[in-house]
Amino acid sequence: MGYRLAIADRTYSSWSLRAWLLFDHAGIPVKVETGRLYTDDFARLLRDFAPARLVPALRLPDGTVIAETMAIAETLAERHPEAGLWPADPSARAMARWLCAEMHAGFSALRTHCPMNLGVSYTDCGPDRAVLADVARIEELWAMARDRFGAGGPWLFGGWSIADAFFAPVAGRIAGYNLPTGPEAAAYVEAQLADPSFRRWRAMGKAQNYDQEFYRRDWPTRPWPGPAPRPASPADGPSVNAACPYSGDPVTDFMECGGRVWGFCNPFCRDKTMADPEAWPAFLSMVEEQGGFAH
Repeated sequence: MGYRLAIADRTYSSWSLRAWLLFDHAGIPVKVETGRLYTDDFARLLRDFAPARLVPALRLPDGTVIAETMAIAETLAERHPEAGLWPADPSARAMARWLCAEMHAGFSALRTHCPMNLGVSYTDCGPDRAVLADVARIEELWAMARDRFGAGGPWLFGGWSIADAFFAPVAGRIAGYNLPTGPEAAAYVEAQLADPSFRRWRAMGKAQNYDQEFYRRDWPTRPWPGPAPRPASPADGPSVNAACPYSGDPVTDFMECGGRVWGFCNPFCRDKTMADPEAWPAFLSMVEEQGGFAH
């Protein structure tokens, strides 16, 4: 038995995003199980991961259940040292743990005023002083890490680490609520939005298409500030491929993208690809094998 990860709605569940990113970035196989927030389905999910009370919750191959993202992160780092989930440098690793702990325990004003919603971006959310103070503190932490350890890449400690998983939902909030930042923080947010794992998570949230009233705000909106997806739309078959690029099963659902029709084994496989076609390596590999897009 492998890992099983319990998560909630991908568009809204910030803690679920953090845990899933650890698996996706490290390439660790995991079976993901979802329960929809504010419904009996969520209670059903948690019953299978008792005694955890919230998501994410992880069931280890031996059946042990672990709750809380910090515990999940430390467990994966310990069990998979080859993945390099923490920075290799001891000082960088210590600072990364500090940033994760502060993120885990703080920034209540930002969380309350700007709950994560990856399905929309507002032009102005009217942040108060407490929210702006949280953003300023986050910028301070990011700058501290980047100035000392970030020379090797776009992430807080150069290469991607657990710290970046913990701040991915913050980047989503800054983008989604158009919160003011300086250019260095804006560049880090841009790196998060362009991260293929983040893009895949957001695409799956769009495919789920859960509309939660709790997260709605009556503010003007703007286009999502991340990379613009390649246009795609539902279509009728036949498709150029006979097998789904993800499962290998026969195709039943179809989309048009790049002037050709592509097939998938179920609506979710189609819809997550349709939301952001270029975020999915298996799909792009199939496209290349089939001669590429027509335009």
